[in-house]
Amino acid sequence: MAKASEAKGKTRIQMEKTEKILAAALDVFSTYGFRGSTIDQVAQQAGLSKPNLFYYYDSKDDIHAELIERLLSVWLDPLHQLNPEGEPIDEICSYVKRKLEMARDYPRESHLFANEILQGAPRIKSLIAGPLKTLVDDKTAVIQSWMDAGKIAQMDPYHLLFSIWSTTQHYADFDSQVLALLPPVKSDRRFEDAAKYLDHMFRKVLAPS
Repeated sequence: MAKASEAKGKTRIQMEKTEKILAAALDVFSTYGFRGSTIDQVAQQAGLSKPNLFYYYDSKDDIHAELIERLLSVWLDPLHQLNPEGEPIDEICSYVKRKLEMARDYPRESHLFANEILQGAPRIKSLIAGPLKTLVDDKTAVIQSWMDAGKIAQMDPYHLLFSIWSTTQHYADFDSQVLALLPPVKSDRRFEDAAKYLDHMFRKVLAPS
């Protein structure tokens, strides 16, 4: 793992350099993917020499691992907020809204995650099989309990989550296509319009018959 990240009592300058490297790496990895990125690109983007970068990180893998670890924490938070005691349809639609807000606010992080998944998730399989799997199993059990109680329509809770992920992250991973296809008058409010549309769609889907 990262040498600078493991060291205790880092100076302010060391902390600033670490954050600069991670921000630069996020730009590079989200654009070119892990395989298409190089340490030289990250160093250049960060405005550092390659030897200076290696003072903080041993390898490209170490930088990527820290980015993914940070990302997963942010990525899981909206699902953590799904409240078993809340009103089921409101809880799920609030989750949809939070995921769409993440697509709006964290597009580079979404690209980073998508690129990793498209490559077969070689560097994050343990994270997917561990924290993400545990959380998804827990929340799908909550959703299933709402279905069993007749509070929402019957459907596969796992595929419900997958559909939420795909419809919301589309606005991050395919934003250039969205902007190209929408009329100019709608492009600036695409996230607001998407939020209204997705809320309407999922409320219709979730309503018990």
